[in-house]
Order: sequence, then C-alpha cells, then structure tokens
Amino acid sequence: MLLLRNVKKSFAEPGGGRLPILDVDEFQVDAGEQVVLVGRSGCGKTTLLHVIAGISTPDSGEILVDGRDLVRLDEAERDRFRAENIGYVFQSFNLLAGFTALENVLLGMAFGQGRRDPARARELLERVGLSSRQRHKPAQLSIGEQQRVAVARSLANRPRLLLADEPTASVDAKNQQQVIDLIRETCEEEGVALLLVTHAPEIAARFERTVQLENLNKVAALT
Repeated sequence: MLLLRNVKKSFAEPGGGRLPILDVDEFQVDAGEQVVLVGRSGCGKTTLLHVIAGISTPDSGEILVDGRDLVRLDEAERDRFRAENIGYVFQSFNLLAGFTALENVLLGMAFGQGRRDPARARELLERVGLSSRQRHKPAQLSIGEQQRVAVARSLANRPRLLLADEPTASVDAKNQQQVIDLIRETCEEEGVALLLVTHAPEIAARFERTVQLENLNKVAALT
C-alpha cells in the first residue's frame, strides 16, 4: 500500500544552505495495516506525513501509494490523487467555521472525482457518534466532537490510506483514547491502512507495530 525508498527532504536556510529534515532508506505499510510512528518534537514526523500525502515534495526518492509514485506526478495530479486515495486527519482539525458538520464532511468529497454522497456523509457522522450533531457548526461542538468530524471527513472518499498527525494533540486526556479507538475501528471496518503519528507512549503501546522515527529517519538519529 505504502512504500518509501531513499526519501530525502531538506529546506532552504537563510544563508543559502540546506537544512536536512528527512533521510529514509525504506519504509513500508501493507494494505489494511495499522502503524504508529513515535518520535520527539522536531524529528520530522509532520514533514514525513506531508511528503507521503503529496502536500510537500521530497528532494529525491520514491513514494509509492497503491503502486503510484507521487514523486513523478505534477502538483495537480498529486492533489487529485490525494483527494481520491489518501485521508488526512490534521491535529488542528482544519474544519470550515461557516459550515455544519455534515457540510464539512460533504466538502471532503468535493475534491475527488466522485459526486457528493449525503448518505455516506451521514453514515460516517453516525459512525463517529455525531448523528444528532450533523447540523451544528464547529463553534457549537466540543473539541472532541470537532476531531470526530475531522475523522469522518478524512474517510469521506473511501481512501486506501489514512494519515493521522497527532490526532489527540488538541483533545483532553479523558477523550484521547476514545479518539484513537474511533480512528482504528473505523479504518478496520473500512479496510483502510493507517499511519498515525504521536509522541505519546501510552497511545503507541496499543498498536501491534510501532516505529521509532529516530530509527527510521537518519537525520533525526544525528540530532
């Protein structure tokens, strides 16, 4: 489902040099597999998710999602591929304040080739426990409920791969495990491969496969 080979990423520095962020020889996630990446702040977790999603392009290497190399696609092709194949749960939710929960999920369908499917959107909101909150806007929802909407939206287009970037960072400790269980159970039901990033060892301990990013990313191992 996901395969990275020889992926390197750096950013330009003010003095004209390059600041290395990623140097990954190989990393793989199988179809339907659930993997958690653990690492300290600043070790490249979000950057890695961004290059996997095609939000950012690596300096070199291969990033294959379902056999398609995102590095070889132009920006428009990457955007379309991401919309149709990759779900993304942001730690800041990224919900549109002027839209209801249902409208935010429907918006997630607008970027792929498929049509909007209100029945699918309502089913996802029901699955995440928000059947009675579909017409509420983000400001009318708790932080935990907003994250549930974000999870539903990320699955709107039936992705093959779901990326979750610190999905409990803005959720209180009481609801953190509930959010993780929700993401994992929904991915299992939908047959979606999951790559979740966290710095919390208590969350990582619940996954069968845990990868330390410092062991995966040679740049992080040197800092």
